[in-house]
Amino acid sequence: MMRRLLVAICGCLLSGAAPAADGYIETPELAARVAAGDLPPVAERLPEVPRMLDFAALGLEPGVHGGVIRTLMARAKDARQLTVYGYARLLVREPNGFSLEPDILESVEVEEGRVFTLRLRAGHRWSDGHPFTTDDFRYWWEDVANNPELSPAGPPVVMRVDGELARFSVLDNRTVQYRWSRPNPDFLPRLAAARPLYIYRPAHYLRRFHAAHADPAELEHRVREAGQRSWSALHNKRDNLYRNDNPDLPVLQPWRIVTALSSSRLVFRRNPYFHRVDPAGRQLPYVDSWLVDVANNRLIAAKAGTGEADLQARYLRFDDYTFLRGGEERWPYETRLWQTAKGAHLALYPNLNVKDPLLRQLMRDVRFRRALSLAVHRHELNQVVYYGLALVGNNTTLPESPLYREENRFAWTRHDPDAANRLLDEIGLVERDSRGVRMLPDGRSLEIIVETAGESTEQTDVLELVHDSWLEVGIKLYSRPLERTVFRNRIFAGATAMSIWSGVENGLATPDSSPAEFAPTTQLSLQWPRWGQHYETRGTSGEAPDLEPARELLALYRAWRSAADRRERERSWRRMLEIHADQVFTIGLIAAVPQPVVVAASLRNVPERGIWNWDPGAHFGIYCPDTFWFGTGDR
Repeated sequence: MMRRLLVAICGCLLSGAAPAADGYIETPELAARVAAGDLPPVAERLPEVPRMLDFAALGLEPGVHGGVIRTLMARAKDARQLTVYGYARLLVREPNGFSLEPDILESVEVEEGRVFTLRLRAGHRWSDGHPFTTDDFRYWWEDVANNPELSPAGPPVVMRVDGELARFSVLDNRTVQYRWSRPNPDFLPRLAAARPLYIYRPAHYLRRFHAAHADPAELEHRVREAGQRSWSALHNKRDNLYRNDNPDLPVLQPWRIVTALSSSRLVFRRNPYFHRVDPAGRQLPYVDSWLVDVANNRLIAAKAGTGEADLQARYLRFDDYTFLRGGEERWPYETRLWQTAKGAHLALYPNLNVKDPLLRQLMRDVRFRRALSLAVHRHELNQVVYYGLALVGNNTTLPESPLYREENRFAWTRHDPDAANRLLDEIGLVERDSRGVRMLPDGRSLEIIVETAGESTEQTDVLELVHDSWLEVGIKLYSRPLERTVFRNRIFAGATAMSIWSGVENGLATPDSSPAEFAPTTQLSLQWPRWGQHYETRGTSGEAPDLEPARELLALYRAWRSAADRRERERSWRRMLEIHADQVFTIGLIAAVPQPVVVAASLRNVPERGIWNWDPGAHFGIYCPDTFWFGTGDR
């Protein structure tokens, strides 16, 4: 019997009938434009059935329009963070359990995990007022994703299941369907991601840059005027809904950028056609504008601590907390501590694809990885750097996850130098130099350079403590900070033996979450980049895994993707977590390090306690920043 899952317009946190058309409350900032005839009234700007948030269920306080949120960023291209924070998606994660709910969509119907029918809201419009319809989905699929000049590699990987490309159809001007022969469990989560899969485009805007639609002479003129080499280069430059780098590009987010990225201040203003309302009929967002001041990342904590930000967490670290709390006496803000949700705040990544043959042999020996993990004194690290407030252990799920098992978090993580020494001796690393450092078979001292992205002193502080504990077992550690692009390129090229970075993104995983991070599925995995590249490119680049546990992880990931029910997905998940913990493919150091969040005293609806995470979470996005508002004492 065909299984059906219907995700309706009003989920558990989105219920409530919309008020009558004449009950909507006009935004004061836009009232003059409405009166002048430059904008239609709010009832005509909203969809026929807007998304109404259930404030009571979400713990929100009804607010009023007005005000400006100030935030600090380190680079102009951090403009993309407002796409993350705005978190308007076809579907979104709800904050109390990360289940998926329709947002831009009115509803989603899923059949057997392989047929997805998406229905749009009637009357929904882009930020320039043009209707948002299924034509925007058709344009992406036919003119962008499957156009070899715009997408040489074809549609994104998630649009294929075992090599089979989605079958796309438009059912009417509000309904589209994507169909595969087998389940595609990654499809809907990708639509709700912090950096989502955009399966639509503002066709009415982009067609002027497309060779299949634009007048050839006009298009050639536009290409020359923009200094681009071809129409496809111009189209790609104008088309990026995530980056916020084109003020002319219509969006569906609560705020739209109105300044160029070269500015030292980025200005975002409300989208007059945003699709959400509060229970009283006020169109969201409450706040009129969002200002992003670009500053040196080393100065952001200092600026936040002197009242220069109304909402700040990015570029703040746990070791800024004491300073920030001190600033509360002089400036009207509060410093809150939110939970981080990565599997590890910091982890070491042995590169199993390092070019050096001796080091590669060592990194692939599970006894060596276990010895390195046993030698780390995590309790000392937690006390010295994090005042005992963090969680030690492996790079795995957190206690709040339904997949959590204590044995996975603590496998091979007790501080046991004797056991580490026995494993290193068993490998044959018994000879030592005059410093007591073990020697490799070719006579080199066993010195491991751990490379960092060089973005904070926190990683080097942690590595100093790891250095001391590894030296006890005869291994010398050096740290090398690099610029982030260089850092990643060296790992991809096999020049890096070991690196330090944050752990798996989703430490709160459920059986329905993708376990891709625990298998060699992407080149971005620092412990096996070439194996991941082999999977990503379907064997055209990289190398196939030649370790049996890694091959089993890939097989389990494929089994999860094709699973018929949740119990099968859970079995794949649990086995993958067991393998990962036992094989120590990454060396987790510390997790659940609190994240400081600076909040202006007058800014309402920002949670006292929240989860600061990229995906799922979209940082502030999951808490609906369009509902944040200024109360007494607002500017």
